[in-house]
Amino acid sequence: MTKSKKKAAANEATEQERFGRKEYESELKRLHVELVKVQQWVVEKGLRVCIVFEGRDGAGKGGTIKAITERVSPRVFRVVALPAPTDREKTQMYAQRYLTHLPAAGEVVIFDRSWYNRAGVERVMGFCTEDQSRKFLAVTPLLEKLMVESGIILLKYWLEVSADEQTRRLQDRIKDGRKLWKLSPMDLKSYARWDDYTRARDEMFAASDTSWAPWYMARSEDKRRVRLNIISHLLKQIPYKDLTHEQKVALPKRGKIGKYKAAPYPFKMVEERF
Repeated sequence: MTKSKKKAAANEATEQERFGRKEYESELKRLHVELVKVQQWVVEKGLRVCIVFEGRDGAGKGGTIKAITERVSPRVFRVVALPAPTDREKTQMYAQRYLTHLPAAGEVVIFDRSWYNRAGVERVMGFCTEDQSRKFLAVTPLLEKLMVESGIILLKYWLEVSADEQTRRLQDRIKDGRKLWKLSPMDLKSYARWDDYTRARDEMFAASDTSWAPWYMARSEDKRRVRLNIISHLLKQIPYKDLTHEQKVALPKRGKIGKYKAAPYPFKMVEERF
C-alpha cells in the first residue's frame, strides 16, 4: 500500500470513529443537565473553580469551552480570553493581569489560554526571553499551590491534536468565512513551528505537572469526543450534590389577559424574509 493510500485509509478510519451528531447531542444534553447541577452547587456552597485550557492553534479549545458554557449562566461560568498585554501591563508582575480574573465565591472561571502563554507562544515566538520563560516555569507551581491552598479548585487541560488534523482545521478556517476571524497572523506564523511548540509543551509539563495542580491531556482528533470527554472528566473533579430535587418549580396562575388594550404604536417591524 502506498503512503498516500495509507493516509487516506487512516483518514477514513478516523471519520468512521467520529461521533454521530444524534448520539453526540443526546450525550451532551445529559452532561449539560449535570453542569447545571454543578452550577447550583457552586453557588450554594460558594465554591471557586478555575479551569485552564491550553493547546495548539486549532486544537478545539474554543469549541470545548462553548460546549461547557452554552447551557449555564454567564454570571457563574465566566470565560476569560485576554488580548495581548497593554504597555502598562507589560511593566507589571507577569501573572498580575491574570490574578485579577481568578474566581470569587460562587464562580467558575474558564481561561481560554492563560498564564501559560509565557511557556508557549511567548517563548516560541520570541515575545519573552528564554530566561524569563525558565523563571516563569520555576515559580508557577508555587503560585498554583497558593491558589489551591486558598481553596480554589484548579483544573488544567491540554488539548492534543495531530499535525495533519491541525492543518485540516486551519485550512477549513481559511475556506469558511464564518471561521476566518479565528485565524490570526500569529496563527500562521506559529504553524511553521510545530517542533518548537512540542519542545515547549514538554518542558512546560515537566515543570508544572504537580500533585496539587496536575495537567490533564485530552486527545482532540474528534471535536465531539473531546468535548464529551472533558465535560465528563471535570464533573468528576468537582464533588457536588443534586439540589434540583429540592426546587419544585411551577408556573403561577396568570391574570386575565385582555383587560389592557395595547396602544396602536407605529412599530418599525422587522421584514419577514424567511
